[in-house]
Amino acid sequence: MNQPEVLDSDIRALQQWLRAAWQQLGDPTLTAFARRELRNQMKQCSADLRVCLQRVAEQQPEPARSPASPHSRPGLRILSW
Repeated sequence: MNQPEVLDSDIRALQQWLRAAWQQLGDPTLTAFARRELRNQMKQCSADLRVCLQRVAEQQPEPARSPASPHSRPGLRILSW
């Protein structure tokens, strides 16, 4: 597996874990301690997910903008009186 595939699998795993954690958080049989620990783990998982998504965004190439030629028509401008 190359790095983008590893990041993609990590992102999916973190998203699935968070989805399951949200469902588990709604369980009325959880104790206050277990609920607090689950929320702490969810915060850490969310931070990890944010880091992975930032890495993916950094790897995306910037769209190349072609410079406007000096003889091109300017964009439409609406002038009011």
